[in-house]
Amino acid sequence: MKQVTDYFGCLVFDDKVMKSKLSSDIYKKLKKTINEGKELDISVANSVALAMKDWAIENGATHYTHWFQPMTGVTAEKHDSFISPEADGTIIMEFKGKELIKGEPDASSFPSGGLRATCEARGYTAWDPTSYAFIKDKVLCIPTAFCSYGGQALDKKTPLLRSMQALNKQALRVLKLFGHSDVITVKTTVGPEQEYFLVDKEMYNKRKDLIYTGRTLFGKMAPKGQELEDHYFGVIKPRVQAFMNDLNEELWKLGILAKTEHNEVAPAQHELAPIFATTNIAADHNQITMELMQKIAKKHDLVCLLHEKPFKGVNGSGKHNNWSMSTNTGINLLEPGDTPSENAQFLLFLVSVIKAVDDYQDLLRISVASAGNDFRLGANEAPPAIISIFVGSELEAVLESIETGKPLKADGKSFLKIGADVLPELPKDSTDRNRTSPFAFTGNKFEFRALGSSESISCANIILNTAVAESLKQFADKLENSKDFKNDLHELIKKTIIDHKRIIFNGNGYDEAWVVEASKRGLLNLKSTPEALPYYLHDKNVKLFTSHGIYTTDEIHARYEIAQEHYTKVVNIEALTVLDMASKDILPAISKYSKELADTISAKKVLGVDYSYEFDILTKLSDGLKKAYEIKLTLEASLAKAKDISAIEKLSMFYKEEILTKMEALRDVVDNLEGLVDKKAWPYPSYGDLLYSVN
Repeated sequence: MKQVTDYFGCLVFDDKVMKSKLSSDIYKKLKKTINEGKELDISVANSVALAMKDWAIENGATHYTHWFQPMTGVTAEKHDSFISPEADGTIIMEFKGKELIKGEPDASSFPSGGLRATCEARGYTAWDPTSYAFIKDKVLCIPTAFCSYGGQALDKKTPLLRSMQALNKQALRVLKLFGHSDVITVKTTVGPEQEYFLVDKEMYNKRKDLIYTGRTLFGKMAPKGQELEDHYFGVIKPRVQAFMNDLNEELWKLGILAKTEHNEVAPAQHELAPIFATTNIAADHNQITMELMQKIAKKHDLVCLLHEKPFKGVNGSGKHNNWSMSTNTGINLLEPGDTPSENAQFLLFLVSVIKAVDDYQDLLRISVASAGNDFRLGANEAPPAIISIFVGSELEAVLESIETGKPLKADGKSFLKIGADVLPELPKDSTDRNRTSPFAFTGNKFEFRALGSSESISCANIILNTAVAESLKQFADKLENSKDFKNDLHELIKKTIIDHKRIIFNGNGYDEAWVVEASKRGLLNLKSTPEALPYYLHDKNVKLFTSHGIYTTDEIHARYEIAQEHYTKVVNIEALTVLDMASKDILPAISKYSKELADTISAKKVLGVDYSYEFDILTKLSDGLKKAYEIKLTLEASLAKAKDISAIEKLSMFYKEEILTKMEALRDVVDNLEGLVDKKAWPYPSYGDLLYSVN
């Protein structure tokens, strides 16, 4: 039996492979590119391409692809074989440096938000050497960025890399002030926990709503949901465990550090958590993880649902983004230290995050905004739509001490001034975790809990990296000219705490009192995607992105338009699916069953037998059928009206307020009717079938 250590990373062109396949000189030059962002010479690229090709062929690959992440939210790939014809009719297997560095897929059909005309087909992919190439389905996958002919970013990776570069630049300025001249790079790291549902494939194939939209648009809750909390961390069912075993093996072959697996709180819901990695690599790995989850599930006659809210009435699925900053010398900048200089450094980086989250709470809310996640945020299963930070009681006391100047008693020592006295030692788990907080400090990292399960983690980390980079830039600008560093540092941290303490909240985010309190503090409560997206174009946000070189103004507007269009398209597809299901399946099924009841009533009348049960059910079905039909007609009228709305902001709000409202009204009526109809007469598998059929 093979051990994990025998095959871990066997399909990855990683550092170990590069050392064995490349000459010492080429290896050093490539590592310089990876570690310091130096430009890659074409001669080095040719050597790397040759080694990469030989290695890939040895491992069964026949094709290569530039694997990229367009603004669709999923990955894209175009496969080219290694074969190259010879004059004598034979072939050789060839792959050159220019093919490694740059590709040219058709860019015309990807979302561009007006950055390019449909007729302009050319786009370019550029190798990201900081993320290892890997083999998937006999194809060498080369992680790349994706841009237009004019150089505009058409993907999620390019701005993510830019944001990492921006944070690195500003963090190095700050660290230099603390005497860390040996630090060359600062990278953000992420460990994204991934929640998902598994349902039986046979049941899934009978549900149009799951097939077309990824969530149930109709469905009466089963008698048992998650009330007993018996599924959470419960014994994993054999079929699910077999899926998890296969998934782990495939992930480990690709060097993805899948660590934790368990049942989540809702029936049929599960979670996978990896060990943290550098942010762009973590983003790549999470995209691969989602793809493999869906692919491997089918091999077990299962379907993996990544929608944020596939089942009304039970918890939805999120993705917890565990984020931190680390130096190339191995220092976690969010790890509290036990010496005065480390204390001060930790506190400065801590308040840089607090300031960033407060200043750009609107952008962080936008980063997790989607039609699916709107059903989940604030639904007593996920953080509320109000962005706040949880730091825990011990750390909050430290911050309060700095703000007020009052001594903090801890282990017999007083905390008086940064750099002169010792910060009370904070254990890694210095406080309980707060699952109701969107943004929680958890010992040596921040956990951004509001991300949706189906979304790329790139968007949230682009904004988080850039916002923190801006805080660090402002800090460095002030401290670099300081004549009394320790005193000015203390005053800067103190002022930052005072200016941004409104964003700190350690209480219950589900409590209605918090909504009132947050409003008093001036915090935003953007409950839906259409409410949040317009903040994207606010002057301060445009300035943030452009000043750090993350986006051009055109790229910002493009992403805004894409997000708006995506929301309306998703809801429109859902509405059309609702109408299709209601018109072709549900209403006819109710009508047919009503006829059966009417025939039974007629027969019982002839026999002189009591028919009060049938009459009562038939009356309720008739009333409900009439009501459902009326709502269906109003939904159709609203969809027709939507076609006349050209302004994208008005259109998305119309879909939220009009279309979704009518869809939900129709669902309420139909779900009630489902409880009255014979199971054999109902056209779709029930919630009970979907949530409890996997053994």
